[in-house]
Formats: sequence, C-alpha cells, structure tokens
Amino acid sequence: MSSVAHDRRADALNEIASSIRSNSGWFLALGVVQIIVGILALSFSFSATIASVALLGSILLIAAGAQTAAAIVARSWRGFFLSLLIGILYGEAGVLTLAHPIAAAEGLTLMLAAAFLAGGMFRIVVSLVERFPSWRWVLLNGVITVLLGVMIAAQWPVSGLWMIGAFVGIDLVVNGTTWSVLATGVRSALPPIDSRRIR
Repeated sequence: MSSVAHDRRADALNEIASSIRSNSGWFLALGVVQIIVGILALSFSFSATIASVALLGSILLIAAGAQTAAAIVARSWRGFFLSLLIGILYGEAGVLTLAHPIAAAEGLTLMLAAAFLAGGMFRIVVSLVERFPSWRWVLLNGVITVLLGVMIAAQWPVSGLWMIGAFVGIDLVVNGTTWSVLATGVRSALPPIDSRRIR
C-alpha cells in the first residue's frame, strides 16, 4: 500500500519537474525582460521614479474606491464612519500623489531614509547584544543599511528625484537575474525522481 503512495508521489513530483522544464523558456524570457526594463529604469531613474509614484497614486485611488464602496455596502456596521474616513484619506493621498509627483517622491524618499536608519540601527544593536551564530553578517547588514540611509538623507531632497527609480531598477535586475538563473539551471537540476527514494 505504501509503495503505491510512494509511486504516486514520485509521479506527481516528476510531473511538476517536467512542467518547470517545459516552461523554462518562458522563465528565461521573463528574466531577460525584467533585466532590460531594470537597466532602463536605472538609466532613466527620474522617469522611473515619477512612473512609480504615479502607479502608487493610482493604487491609492483604487484602494479608496474599494474602501468607500465597502463602507457604503455595510453602512449598518458600527465602523461605517471609520471605514468611510479611511477611504476618503486614501483618495486624498492618491489625488495629492498624482497632482504633485515630485513632492510625493521626495516625501517617500525621506521616509525610506528614516526606515533604513531605524532598521539598520536595530540590526546593529540586536547583533551586538545577542551574538547569535553569524551575528557579524547581520552587523555588516545593519552598518550598510545605516550608511545607505545616511547617504539618502544627506542628499535629500535631490535624492527623491532618482532614488525610487533606482531601487525599482535594481529590484528588476535582481529578479530578472534570479528568473534567468532558474530557467537555465532547471533543465539539468531536476532529474527524474525515483519513487524508492521517497520515504
């Protein structure tokens, strides 16, 4: 009975592996496109920043509509006014973001700098106090994060014009590289699974 279950499990895993292999071309194409778009975003970081802020403003407006609609549909609920207020605030934030994209980018950049500083300091303190295994890597991560926050804050508000676009570009390049490596390595890395090895 258990050997039948093992055979079924091996067949299912082999089917997943073959599906990944057969779609590896799409994974590679996705990776290459993300790398190209990421390089473009890094090359035109101001335009990428404005586009990212516009996308954020649009998302806030969509969230405002959904929140307001939910409040109206459930208007007999005790939290109706709070839900409606949240929808109005989302809408106002979305309109202001779209109307003043440069100011919004500068504000978001300042918040990111503060988040980097706080997060980096937290990592430094925890790694020095706890001294857990590999704590030095966490300490290094914290130091780099703090330095990044200081650099961004020191160049603010000018950094608000390019930083978000640069971060989007870096993220796209890293994601694209990951998908490309997965696509090229998946063909040889997934041999057929022997049901006898599944226990």
